[in-house]
Amino acid sequence: MNHLVFAGVETGGTKILARIVDARGRTLADGRWPTTTPEAALEALTTFLASATRGQPLAGIGIAAFGPLVRDELSPVYGRVLKTPKANWSGSNLRAGLASRFAVPVVIDTDVNAAARAEWQRGAGQGVRCLAYVTVGTGIGGGFVVDGRPLHGALHPEIGHIRLTRRDGDDSPSVCPFHPNCAEGLTAGPAIARRLGIDRTLSNAPTILDLVAGYLGELAASLVLCWSPERIIWGGGVMTAPGLLERLRGSLAQSLAGYGVGEAALAPDFCTLPALVDSGLEGALLMARALSQQPPD
Repeated sequence: MNHLVFAGVETGGTKILARIVDARGRTLADGRWPTTTPEAALEALTTFLASATRGQPLAGIGIAAFGPLVRDELSPVYGRVLKTPKANWSGSNLRAGLASRFAVPVVIDTDVNAAARAEWQRGAGQGVRCLAYVTVGTGIGGGFVVDGRPLHGALHPEIGHIRLTRRDGDDSPSVCPFHPNCAEGLTAGPAIARRLGIDRTLSNAPTILDLVAGYLGELAASLVLCWSPERIIWGGGVMTAPGLLERLRGSLAQSLAGYGVGEAALAPDFCTLPALVDSGLEGALLMARALSQQPPD
């Protein structure tokens, strides 16, 4: 079995990543493309996978995808993207497309569930039982793992669309086409860009930085009250803004207002950044390896 290779794919709002690893976890090839259409993604991935695995037996493909998507493996449309703000992707099924072109198992989960799994196993979530991973980038999504198992239900968590309470004086239009006051509509990357305008960043716009931190702290409080994770890992490009994580922690404490269930959430490492560079892609590779029960060395 040591000669087998595995593929991981992560689809994001602006880019698609792919990686081929061998049975020992060594990287054999990497790929990166802009996110345009599902048809273009399928063609690019097909070419990459066929070329990178030539002469080597591909054992499985794991996909970490933006959602919402059909997660039920018994569904005839397993992997289909449901109605999404991302243009051209509603109704697409990259998992089915790859499965039709490669005679190997193809498994899919949300990018945030995959990232949560990878961080729990190899990153900043090691040592806790219940972990939440939140990405704040082009969109906002959240994944949960309990004892290493991702949380699935009728669909999967879609925390980016939890409703928030608008701050007084905040009349900036939501960028979410579905909800006027959800977390994604108010604080995802496009929403922040609209607030900042041209030639400003969160680093030199302290009022907007505080506003974003306030909203994200309110979102974190909802996660604490609903799912009681032992740690929340905050990924995505927005979270790289200096000072944002510290302000978010303060907003979380303020939102919980001393309520007892939130005591653990006041620990210094409760809200933290990822330890892995590409958490979602690493999670996709873990899923692919699990298909043939190939544990990493």
